[in-house]
Amino acid sequence: MQQAEFCPIVDLTRCLTDLLFDAQQLPAEGKVADYIPALSEVSPTRLGIAVATLDGKVCAAGDSQMPFSIQSLSKTFALTMAMQLQGDELWQRVRMEPSGQPFNSIVQLEWEQGIPRNPVINAGAIVVADVLASHYSASKNTFLMFIRRLAQCQQIYIDPKVYASEQQHGSRNAALAYLMKSFGNIQSEVPQVLEQYFHQCSVEMSCEQLARSWLYLANRGVDPVSNEQICSRKDAHRINAILSTSGMYDQSGEFAFTVGLPAKSGVGGGIVAVVPNYGVIAAWSPRLNKFGNSNLAMYLIRRLAEQLGLSVY
Repeated sequence: MQQAEFCPIVDLTRCLTDLLFDAQQLPAEGKVADYIPALSEVSPTRLGIAVATLDGKVCAAGDSQMPFSIQSLSKTFALTMAMQLQGDELWQRVRMEPSGQPFNSIVQLEWEQGIPRNPVINAGAIVVADVLASHYSASKNTFLMFIRRLAQCQQIYIDPKVYASEQQHGSRNAALAYLMKSFGNIQSEVPQVLEQYFHQCSVEMSCEQLARSWLYLANRGVDPVSNEQICSRKDAHRINAILSTSGMYDQSGEFAFTVGLPAKSGVGGGIVAVVPNYGVIAAWSPRLNKFGNSNLAMYLIRRLAEQLGLSVY
């Protein structure tokens, strides 16, 4: 896409503040995720947004510096690492198609003989976690170090209460992993893979940290701040394509239709959207709709994309 004429930095900050105020006037809809008990303890009124641009600047409003559980947003980091490790071989183990089924569907996985539809549904992300667990002797620490490097912040940690909740209430994810193991699509031992997967989902980050850490996807795989090549241009293209078609669960088509940006959501209430050649938007609000996406985070990103003309289409 051609880079449009975006708001100056001061105007963007004011724009975010105004959008946040508008969002706070909307009726409270949806509910905080409660199937992971630790997530249900988060205040439903939290609301934040941050925009990181390729020139290294970050504009933000609301609870943009408050860490929250990134949950499925972690799948994008893990996918980037797995693509570096396995290259095209990864796509023999996981496809790149929208699923059309719930993100934790077991039925579809059985039909398709243990090959997940894409790497951002749970089964696909568990395969990706298996890649990391199989290649690194300290995969959990390696994953955390990767995120810290991208965010340029060493103060990023695992929430132990969320991690414990993930382990205690992860029976369906365990079922997915054992089913794929039976088809030969999981190489490590299932408990080790699940430990990696739950660890990833339990990372806490703020909107500002998330926006900074995804900048390489807006810049053809290169971190614009450090000038480090995080992934190849082709891999950045592929990740953005998967986010466009599958990143917002069963609302991915609607998000592409109304917003027009590659994006990923998590049941912690966060949504991160990539604006190629410009930057990254990260928004957070814990109340989720029936698809598992944050109502107000979607609202903030959609309104901002409309005002600044950010759609890639």
